[in-house]
Amino acid sequence: MSQDVTLADANGVWTLVLSPTSEVVTSALLRRSDDYFELIVASQVGERTLSRLARFLLRTDCQLELGVAHEGPLATIGEQVLGGVPGPNEFAKDLTPQCFGSNFVATTVSFSKGCFTGQELVGRLDARGAVVPWRLVHCEGPSIERLEEVLCSKGPEGPQGVTTAVAGPEGVVALGFVHRSALNEGALDHYSDVKVSAIA
Repeated sequence: MSQDVTLADANGVWTLVLSPTSEVVTSALLRRSDDYFELIVASQVGERTLSRLARFLLRTDCQLELGVAHEGPLATIGEQVLGGVPGPNEFAKDLTPQCFGSNFVATTVSFSKGCFTGQELVGRLDARGAVVPWRLVHCEGPSIERLEEVLCSKGPEGPQGVTTAVAGPEGVVALGFVHRSALNEGALDHYSDVKVSAIA
């Protein structure tokens, strides 16, 4: 995992499970008890996360079990979207942590803990201050179709578009991805019925 597990306590710290090529498999809340760790992930990615972690059980006294958490950090999809928190639909795009914003990286990645799966690219992007081509955004508009049109209006074909949406007071509120060119000043100004902002 990307976080320093020694920081975990009963309240938990956020961490990531990454692929060897640095794409985010999932974020997770890591809680520590007296004799075990509890890693809370969305139910949709439970099996995938368990499978990923099990690959590293080599010469170690550790057991992994998949169970059901009685409570998690987010109660509803609406809470996730309104809070700008990426979830399974966003992670399914197979993007690196920097695509989810600098606060996401700062909260979930330790650059001093030592090696972790996917560290090389994540560390290189951080050290060079590289600008990733795709960025997570929060958006509001009259319909999912209209949001799709706007999010896909800039850049080459890629993972852009709406990923998770809920009903809002005046239409639809959603998370999605855009090409970085869509976030240039004035790039989307002519779409007056849609509001798009990058997740910091």
